Amino acid sequence: MKALLQRVSEASVQVDGRTVGEIGRGLLVLFCAEAGDGEAEADRLAGKVAKVRIFADEAGKMNRSVVDAGGAALVVSQFTLAADLSRGNRPGFSGAAPPELARALYDRFCEAMAAAGVAVETGEFQAEMAVRLVNDGPVTIWMDTRRD
Repeated sequence: MKALLQRVSEASVQVDGRTVGEIGRGLLVLFCAEAGDGEAEADRLAGKVAKVRIFADEAGKMNRSVVDAGGAALVVSQFTLAADLSRGNRPGFSGAAPPELARALYDRFCEAMAAAGVAVETGEFQAEMAVRLVNDGPVTIWMDTRRD
């Protein structure tokens, strides 16, 4: 399971011109379930995302989590994070979880984030989305349950 975190001052996602999710300060989380992932990975990743200390404390050091900073998370499904370019220039996505499993794990991840105390907004699963963000820092963190 993979997630790309971006610390943002604001972020939103639109589908067909309508805003379906929007946050102020917090995290934009691009989320990808891969083949072989399960609920345990979703729970573990959500716990790590909720606790990662990438927000400034009073001394200006990255020492606070999104929960500590009172931020929110905008979670967007992104199967393209499973892209495999080992065979050329056209990415393959066979490593991504099948849509039914991916949706269940996406929902589980969002629920686990909320249970950890993070206000969660979402995109729309399997939709063409326009994601807007103002990256704060910029701070961008890659997480992978198979590595971390």
